[in-house]
Amino acid sequence: MIDSSINSAMTMQDRDFRKFRELIYDICGINLTVVKKTMLASRLRKRLRVLGIESYEQYYDYVSSEKGFENECVYMLDAVSTNKTDFFREPKHFDYLMNYALPSLINAGQWGTGRPINIWSAGCSSGEEPYTIAMTIADFASRNRAGDFSILASDISTRVLKIARMGIYQEASASCVPDTIKRRFFLKGKGSQEGLCRVVPEIRNKIQFNRINLNNGADFGIRTRMDIIFCRNVIIYFDRETQKRLFQKFYTQLNPGGYLFIGHSETLHGISDQFEPVAVATYRKG
Repeated sequence: MIDSSINSAMTMQDRDFRKFRELIYDICGINLTVVKKTMLASRLRKRLRVLGIESYEQYYDYVSSEKGFENECVYMLDAVSTNKTDFFREPKHFDYLMNYALPSLINAGQWGTGRPINIWSAGCSSGEEPYTIAMTIADFASRNRAGDFSILASDISTRVLKIARMGIYQEASASCVPDTIKRRFFLKGKGSQEGLCRVVPEIRNKIQFNRINLNNGADFGIRTRMDIIFCRNVIIYFDRETQKRLFQKFYTQLNPGGYLFIGHSETLHGISDQFEPVAVATYRKG
């Protein structure tokens, strides 16, 4: 029987790292540089312990087998994906959404009575981004002649999607949410739930959380065209060719006049010239 205890001094060999790097890139397009070797080894070591596998080589052989790929691939990707997010992160995007993007969709007849808008939060992590988008749009819609909306929120990590679906967070994590928004869209925990808050059903019901691999399929398996796509602080994990393919698919997925938001530290320069830049890290499909 395999001893389930793993020697804490065990190290990942360079040859093992190269094999994992190629496998992960082929599956989801994440490009792990050499400096990520220690991080990868540390995160995968937890999976070795769970499975009772003694070496990275054995784990690679398992996860790359037909049975192992089916059973373990999702857990391996959960382990290597990075999930950092906050409510109202990069707040200028939500100012632009409120003051320019949403009014323009109304003025163009793309949003109104009988014409809902569709939004996609790609790489949504634990849900703070799509909930922020939903709260911003709901707040705008309550004060303007606006129609309905729905949000698709996706991530490759099943672990963070489970958190996102619950919509329960530490109160401290919502400290950057404006008070008027917080009072309207969050429920404060009481008793054993004190210190926690939960997004109200009105907002949770607007969002569908799905696991989507951005490296798969010409249309990601999404049949609905989008009016707004948020894909922020995601492409930094992809190489240039993967980025080009991704934004070509985003361009096809957007309705004409639709908006694309990327991270403030990201750019489409040298990646895609199809989108019109309209603000910092904000683009529009002509």
